[in-house]
Amino acid sequence: MKITAILLAAGQGTRMKSSLPKVLHPIAGKPMIWHALQAIRHATTEKPVVVVGHSAQEVTKYPDVLAQTVLQEPQLGTGHAVMQAEPLLKGITDLVVVCYSDMPLLRGETLGKLVETQKKNKGPISILTVVADDPRGFGRIIRKADGSVESIVEEYVATAEQLQVKELNVGGYCFDANWLWEALHRIPKNPQKGEYYLTDIVELASKAGLPVQATVMDDLEETIGINTRVHLSEVEVAMRRRINQEHMLNGVTMMDPASTYIDVDVKIGRDTVLMPNTYLYGQIEIGEGNRIGPNTIIRDSKIGNRCKVLASVLESALLDDDVDIGPFARLRKGAHLGDHVHMGNFGEVKDSYLAEGVKMGHFSYIGNAQIGANTNIGAGTITCNYDGEKKYATEIGEDVFIGSDTMLVAPLKIGSGARTGAGSVVTKNVAEDTLVVGMPARAIKKMERKAKK
Repeated sequence: MKITAILLAAGQGTRMKSSLPKVLHPIAGKPMIWHALQAIRHATTEKPVVVVGHSAQEVTKYPDVLAQTVLQEPQLGTGHAVMQAEPLLKGITDLVVVCYSDMPLLRGETLGKLVETQKKNKGPISILTVVADDPRGFGRIIRKADGSVESIVEEYVATAEQLQVKELNVGGYCFDANWLWEALHRIPKNPQKGEYYLTDIVELASKAGLPVQATVMDDLEETIGINTRVHLSEVEVAMRRRINQEHMLNGVTMMDPASTYIDVDVKIGRDTVLMPNTYLYGQIEIGEGNRIGPNTIIRDSKIGNRCKVLASVLESALLDDDVDIGPFARLRKGAHLGDHVHMGNFGEVKDSYLAEGVKMGHFSYIGNAQIGANTNIGAGTITCNYDGEKKYATEIGEDVFIGSDTMLVAPLKIGSGARTGAGSVVTKNVAEDTLVVGMPARAIKKMERKAKK
């Protein structure tokens, strides 16, 4: 059986008061339409159709890889929106699932239950409903004596008696496709707003004696739709709680989940501990047994196993195993710290590789550099890699000792086993096992390197 979804994303979202289309507002690092598309994938078999309208070009750019798009112009209501997908889907799908792109908490498992309800339904429609004290502007579900759905009454036209009904229309539908395309053309135009509402199709089926069934949801959070920034924040909190719970069930410890912010695509290994005020954004992979935070921000980075990251900022960085950094360290794009690297407080690394066992003292900047194993970078060391026009590389060998407040003026090569005295300004290459001091630095003696364990 072929099952195809139609995702409604044509609304303007004026109450968001934003130049960004409503469905592109991010939730846990992804636009809300992304979350809706992910849920659809779990319940359908075919490529979905996204109905776009307001800011169509911007919205179309996003779902293009995952969905077909069709333009609703003019925008004449939800029934009219679904009708725009008829040329794409008529005759090629058996069931049609319709839902809204501004409901990012709706789970794929819930849509799957809706589909199963319709498969067993002798009638043409099954819908999602929820029983709640707060109606949130949803339409009321009016049932027949036999328990099937008779109609959906929108709140603004409901009678006082109908407003007391607790069962609400969530906004998820599953249709028999062949019946849907014919019935859409029979939806009456709303006399007050001049639009065609998909909810009216329920009454068409009911009056024809065709049963309309409902899948009653038990998770109120899934039903939250976004119309304002207040709703956006409610969904963000709920999504973050959902993400955090999944990580904790998979073996991650969080000292305070309420102050831990994790984007939806982040991967974290078991026995990793996340301290309060940890922010994990974008494409992140974190291994096992790490301790992250508190007060740490990580974006688009990869961290190995058994690392410690205290009160630091990482962006597009790579940490191998057993790395220890912070507090107040900053790793910028291209920073790669090898096994057992230690980086002290107020240090910064960009576009550089620190090999295994490197010790980098505090208040240092390393940029465009390759640093060999077991080298010690003293406090206040700076690679002077930029001359105002171009950037140049610094190469430092193994077992080097860079004294405090050393300026390394690139392009520069320092041989293995070399040393610089405190306060040196190194402008020329340094041979292996050589001590240089002064400004500009000059060689004063050769040294015998000691073997290290």
